[in-house]
Amino acid sequence: MLSTGALRAHLLAAHLAGPVATSREESLRSYRLFAARDPRVLLGLDPEGVWGQRELIALMAEKCGVSADPSHISGQDVIDPELTLTALDAFADRLAAVAQRRAPVLLGTGHPHRLLGFYAALADALSAAGCAVLTPAHGRCIDITTRFGLRTYNLAYVRGVALVREPGASCPGCEPGAHTHSPLPVRTALAAAAEAGGPMPELVIGDHGWVCGAGQLGFEAIGPADTNDPALFVGQAEGSVSVVVPLDDAVRSDYYRPLTRYVLNRACLSQ
Repeated sequence: MLSTGALRAHLLAAHLAGPVATSREESLRSYRLFAARDPRVLLGLDPEGVWGQRELIALMAEKCGVSADPSHISGQDVIDPELTLTALDAFADRLAAVAQRRAPVLLGTGHPHRLLGFYAALADALSAAGCAVLTPAHGRCIDITTRFGLRTYNLAYVRGVALVREPGASCPGCEPGAHTHSPLPVRTALAAAAEAGGPMPELVIGDHGWVCGAGQLGFEAIGPADTNDPALFVGQAEGSVSVVVPLDDAVRSDYYRPLTRYVLNRACLSQ
């Protein structure tokens, strides 16, 4: 099993934690937009509390390790690797719990270029443990508002992991999927599962809108988040999101493999 010390060293060497690629300016912009209830950064969450920029900075300092100083407005953001390790343990504990019950799960990502392999390994392990890995609404069209206007995507599943693709992009060798923060894919998947009479997932694993959208609807949801994704941490603070792992969500896909090994070993799901 990968030791905690070795994983901490990897987090820092791969810039998954410590100084990360996300800039302080980018994070502060997200906090301002969240405070203004901009749907682009709410990710499907409907916060109960009043979250101003100062409250968000304080929360992100506590949960991520970013600077708590509002006057710090430039440079690289920082994630505390100890917070990442603690959250990975909690993440693994939720995987173990759902595996013990052999409960249905739903996995989805808005970062298929980076995180598809991470989630696919979890899907394989949970399936081997007896969990039904759900694939509702496969092929369903979803209209998502982007910075380029309204675009139509297709909901697809790759190795048990949901993602969205542009129509006609499902051929071999095509891009794995489109980057999105939208909660519409998970809402579509959950609605389709309900319409079919179930089963419904007891755990949703993903990022961005997959976590916030599911959590807002009352489903247990866990996943990673970067320093510019305050919605997941607010959801966790308010109780609608179960576990959030602070880390850079856009490094090379192979850099997540040690995290996969760590959480699967801790959850007793290694194959």
